Amino acid sequence: MRIYVETHIDFQKLIAIDKEEAIDNIDRAFEAKLEAFHSLYDVSKDYLDYFSNADTASLILMRNAIHHRDHLIFKSWNQEMALNEKYKKHLGAEFLFVDYHVSDSPFKMRYFYKLEDFYLRTDEELTSPYLEKKMGAANRKKLIGQMESDLKFLDIQQYAKSERYPLNQVYINVMPIFISATCRAFKVLKENGMKFVGFDAQAYEQPFTSELEVDFSKLTYETLRIT
Repeated sequence: MRIYVETHIDFQKLIAIDKEEAIDNIDRAFEAKLEAFHSLYDVSKDYLDYFSNADTASLILMRNAIHHRDHLIFKSWNQEMALNEKYKKHLGAEFLFVDYHVSDSPFKMRYFYKLEDFYLRTDEELTSPYLEKKMGAANRKKLIGQMESDLKFLDIQQYAKSERYPLNQVYINVMPIFISATCRAFKVLKENGMKFVGFDAQAYEQPFTSELEVDFSKLTYETLRIT
């Protein structure tokens, strides 16, 4: 988590010098967060059913998709639009950005994936070539239900439809999902007597066990038109 924060801080300075490196660095840093969470899952799944909660299950879905790289989805907004002037393909288009409420902090980091990508990975009715084949049909259907209910994906879709946004022009801030999942895992570990050892571990213990809280029912919408 610290590496991502440091990369995020450096992003604005580096992007003025080398846009590609700046975007690649922050993408790799976020992927490192997902890999670290998956390592946490590997050693703590006896304490927490990661697949019974939408935040932890969807985080593992993202990690597995990116880790196996057997698809063309789950590309960040920066990668989709800023690299190689790809935004020019979308001149005149308007995009919807969806965010969740995290505690009462005036500032939080944002990292956006398309809402559509979650469905292309899980919904077999879309006949997507990127379907997660290591999950059974029942588990994929269960995960869709969890995301639509707990992460409010269904509410977001309904809003987007009412405002006439195609699904592939809707982006979700996945950072609150990461925060919620980490809070859930850390709290369970602490309740089971796990010790947070070392400077970094102790620095993150209190925020993720007693301070941070994500309210997925509080959605905010922002728009951006490419001109």
